[in-house]
Amino acid sequence: MSITVEIKLNKPNKIYNEGDVLAGVIQINCAGETKHDGINISAEGTVNLLMSSKNVGLFEAFSNSVKPIPLLSNQTNNVPAGKLNAGLTEVRFEFRLKAAKEPKLYETYHGVFVNVNYLLKCELKRSFLAKSIQKSQQFVIQYKPIPKCPTTEVNFSISPETLQKTAKERISIPRFLITGHLDFTECCLTKPFTGHITVQHTEVAVKSIEMQLVRVETCGCAEGYSRDATEIQNIQIADGNICTKLQIPIYMIFPRLFTCPTLISKNFKIEFEVNLVVIFQDDYLVTENFQIVLNRFI
Repeated sequence: MSITVEIKLNKPNKIYNEGDVLAGVIQINCAGETKHDGINISAEGTVNLLMSSKNVGLFEAFSNSVKPIPLLSNQTNNVPAGKLNAGLTEVRFEFRLKAAKEPKLYETYHGVFVNVNYLLKCELKRSFLAKSIQKSQQFVIQYKPIPKCPTTEVNFSISPETLQKTAKERISIPRFLITGHLDFTECCLTKPFTGHITVQHTEVAVKSIEMQLVRVETCGCAEGYSRDATEIQNIQIADGNICTKLQIPIYMIFPRLFTCPTLISKNFKIEFEVNLVVIFQDDYLVTENFQIVLNRFI
């Protein structure tokens, strides 16, 4: 007998803040009258930590302690055992979104070694001979915007003298001077990362200038920790030989879900960096690293 289960949330965008009410309806469509052993609906939130393969075996005690961290756990038995009539049946639900054990509900985040996920689950229990039906729906938790902090501008200059090289190595590096400005390092997730860069002079033509957004994920405990940096996105802001003294704008949008407010907790950290990469025609590469802090500002 055909049975379909759908979850409809009261917010089409599925975005909630801590303290909001998660409400909606479970729609069950049956071809005929159907017996069931109860309908359970739950809202769950967890932080899943994964240890990188390069650290596996270094400290087994840590790998054994990498367990999901519960953030949210609400469950209710909405409908006791009984029968569902043929056609459409709707079961309404609502949960108050409050943290279970952690200080607060962390923002939804999809990383490589750290994942923060929130799921609404529905289970239509049936007898031993008839398989139970399960349906899940992801929803998104976001922080409420906070008052904007003072702007933290950064002026920078890149030359052979600023590179972390020995005096002998600097001799073989082509002479160049690149200056620039970042409008802020305390960044709002919903606004672009902006600034500008200028090639003042160079002995070797520039081939490309790129901007990399990098996440730095740390999983740790008393026995040890694992810290890994992975690239989120790479955008090219200049291509080919660039006119000197020309101000080139920097403009980068932060991708949703793959970024979140900078988070430092007892068991894990989620931090972000920006790399400015200059590639010369002879494929010599220069990288300048900037640590940034992400948040949601009003």
